[in-house]
Amino acid sequence: MQKGNINVQTEDIFPIIKKFLYTDNEIFLRELVSNAVDATQKLKTLSSLGKVKDELGDLKIEVILDKKKKTLTIKDKGIGMTVDEVDKYINQIAFSSAEDFVKKFKGKEADAKELIGHFGLGFYSSFMVSDKVEILTKTYKKGGKTKAVKWECDGSSEYTITEIDKTDRGTEVVLHISKESKEFLEENRILELLKKYCKFLPVEIAFGTEKISEKIEGEKDKDGNDKYREVEKVRIINNVNPAWKIKPTELKDEDYKNFYRELYPYTFEEPMFQIHLNVDYPFNLTGILYFPKIKKNIEVQKNKIQLYCNQVFVTDSVEGIVPDFLTLLHGVIDSPDIPLNVSRSALQSDSNVKKISNHIMKKVADKLENMFKNKREDFEAKWDDIRIFIQYGMISESKFYDRAIKFFLFKNLDGKYFTIEEYEKHIKDNQTDKDKKIVHLYTNNIDDQHNYIETAKEKNYDVLIMDGPIDNHFINMLEQKFTKYSFARVDADVIDKLIKKEDAQPSKLSDDEQKSLKEIIEKVIDKKKFNVVVESLSETEQPMIITKPEFMRRMKEMSEISGGMGYMGMMPDNLNLVVNANHSIIYDIFKEEDEKKQTNLIEQLVDLALLSQNLLKGEKLTNFIKRSVNIIK
Repeated sequence: MQKGNINVQTEDIFPIIKKFLYTDNEIFLRELVSNAVDATQKLKTLSSLGKVKDELGDLKIEVILDKKKKTLTIKDKGIGMTVDEVDKYINQIAFSSAEDFVKKFKGKEADAKELIGHFGLGFYSSFMVSDKVEILTKTYKKGGKTKAVKWECDGSSEYTITEIDKTDRGTEVVLHISKESKEFLEENRILELLKKYCKFLPVEIAFGTEKISEKIEGEKDKDGNDKYREVEKVRIINNVNPAWKIKPTELKDEDYKNFYRELYPYTFEEPMFQIHLNVDYPFNLTGILYFPKIKKNIEVQKNKIQLYCNQVFVTDSVEGIVPDFLTLLHGVIDSPDIPLNVSRSALQSDSNVKKISNHIMKKVADKLENMFKNKREDFEAKWDDIRIFIQYGMISESKFYDRAIKFFLFKNLDGKYFTIEEYEKHIKDNQTDKDKKIVHLYTNNIDDQHNYIETAKEKNYDVLIMDGPIDNHFINMLEQKFTKYSFARVDADVIDKLIKKEDAQPSKLSDDEQKSLKEIIEKVIDKKKFNVVVESLSETEQPMIITKPEFMRRMKEMSEISGGMGYMGMMPDNLNLVVNANHSIIYDIFKEEDEKKQTNLIEQLVDLALLSQNLLKGEKLTNFIKRSVNIIK
């Protein structure tokens, strides 16, 4: 027996490890299984070089739970260790790694919680959950007989190494689970962690057994159907060859869909399409990114990209690794070149992370542009589901904007799609060249703005559908990029003001009469709520129209989206009450000498205008109904 002391240079390292990131103590299992995989892969490499004389045999890794003994064992049949290697790799290298890790984050819990992955803590993470840890190991044949050894430590700085009888090559790490960590003696908890961290590791991981239905060859029931029986088999946790490790040329569309179901077994909606990433220079990156049906929902879609390092799951929170808008995608990214032992803030300045992020963005843009150019009809069919994703990318990433502006589509009320250049040609006949700006009319609610839409259509103007949650931001950006364009919601003003024409309507009322009319109406309405504007419109236009000034409304809505705490978000709705001086009813009101009747008619017309905008509610709606009944009588 050999006894010794680990060279403890960091005070109380084991208590710190034991309590380190208590909520993340589950990472011990990932670390230990990853070590077992490494040992197995090293053996396979040495065997391929002819340096191992052993028969490799079955190399699956076993995770063994013994609730009675309160132990959890991770057993591999990999390269194993000699006594000298145990001293080197466990007492020196592995401990130094853990020591460096603790030194770096001792007293900096906030930074520690931002770590992407805790690789580097390695073997000593086992002391997070254990009162005692044992290593039983035997290396492969190296020309002579090899001896098996046992390393044992109870979480103090002391350890023992003894020779033992062990026939199998490989390493067993036996954890004596502490009372505080008894959750890791539950089969379901271990199964959950293995599926989370290890489901795509390149070496088979076995844990317990499971019952499956197996076809009985050559046997049929009385109806001629195949017979099945229930059998108990070893439960294999992982798929050792996931789709992202296979060449794209070897995969069919159904293979990608099956892999998506494997990633998200509780998601029933299939993705629309995918991008297969496969780069080996100047960095290593593989993965598959899927486009889900995003539509109008941004937030709930995030945290669906899983980050792996050499097929070991690290995190599904990839902010800082990929551009924010790409976190709306689903799928897998696997790269050994993304540093895992740094805080998220440090990632932003890492050159490899920037290169990887830019590459992913480029591949996404390539895919979308290729679909637009070569499968326009299919692209349009998917547009409503991916539009918000592309808008988000264009707003947040200038490089993506430069690519996406070529294939961004506008949709009009007829269900037709146009690029910005195509749309300019589509509407040019309706807007004179003398206009300073080309105005794009749009609606964000077809039902609420139906009256305004109909007015625009009657005058042969086209109307776009812009009903997404970030359309205000997107429109603002486009207006800054394209100064010759402006956007106006159909209810922002009367149509003749939105699209200015040279041939203005003559007015039935003189300027002085219009001024008097405005004063009459202002005596009746709430001047804090309405800004009265007298216009000479067509006789067929409504007598009074409520409009919402584009700039003020847009700024207010954007403020509300951002949290509603800004000055604009606190402002009341700003409404224009447009009075049609050419309408016969307005003319009658102006000439009416009975002040009570005049007031009654004004209130009725104002309420009708409010009703058309769905702005008449509560007591005012009740009063409007009563007044309407009295007018009919």
